[in-house]
Amino acid sequence: MADGLSTILETTEAERLATGFVFTEGPLWHPDGFFYFVDIRASVLYRLTPGRAPQVVRDKTGGGNGTTFDLQGRLIVCEGDNRRVTRMSADGRIEVLLDRFEGKRLNRPNDVVCKSDGSIYFTDPGLRVPLAERELPYSGVYRIAPDGAASLLADFEYPNGLAFSPDEGMLYVANTRWTQYIHAIELDARGNMVRRRIFADMSSDETDGVPDGMKVDVEGRVYCTGPGGTWVFAPDGTRLGIIRTPEVPANLAFGGPDLRTLFFTARTSVYALRVKVPGQPHPWYRIGSR
Repeated sequence: MADGLSTILETTEAERLATGFVFTEGPLWHPDGFFYFVDIRASVLYRLTPGRAPQVVRDKTGGGNGTTFDLQGRLIVCEGDNRRVTRMSADGRIEVLLDRFEGKRLNRPNDVVCKSDGSIYFTDPGLRVPLAERELPYSGVYRIAPDGAASLLADFEYPNGLAFSPDEGMLYVANTRWTQYIHAIELDARGNMVRRRIFADMSSDETDGVPDGMKVDVEGRVYCTGPGGTWVFAPDGTRLGIIRTPEVPANLAFGGPDLRTLFFTARTSVYALRVKVPGQPHPWYRIGSR
């Protein structure tokens, strides 16, 4: 094990929890003891309690990808094929949060996070949308305010995964193509961009995997799935190592009662691995009714 990971990982062999999917993504831990994930290609949303078989929560998700909760614990999903961001209530009712910006259709919403003030941030890359169908001339990172108003935070080549620093003063955004890096966006008190900089370079000779899903632990380390596995960075951007799993993951989530289990969605399967440092808890866990 690389020295930089020895202080982080409790176990080095990932356990496969379920398999037989097409392309898994969007893991999200629920404090009731299960986690959600999606199969993008099959357009199915699942819930999985470790040790049990996955259960279908919703089919026909329209290419559901990244997921998060709002402050009331309602599930938010980026529906790439449907080109929208939705919210699902406990009774299964689907509400569209955003499908257009300034009158133009979104590209392909990819990943999403919730801030403790209730605002929602999501990425919307456009390179996989045919030119004839593309209405927005950029690939954006957007903010949906608690009152529903949407604003463009920044544009990228291909924005993908995103995550907040523990104090929420920084938003990390992975850029998948053409250059591969993580940007750190400094936010003001209202959640708008002050400045941005390159936090880490993720270019690699390894060809399996790209900068994708991202999470942050309580000590500020950044975990980003990428070429060859999950790259782990110190808060200053120093690379600590790469967590290797049997399949290269597209996304990950901290979970378990102590938030010290890393769940990986990796191609045909989902995996789990124990770590020593808890993940940053979702605002709903801290602020909501739980």
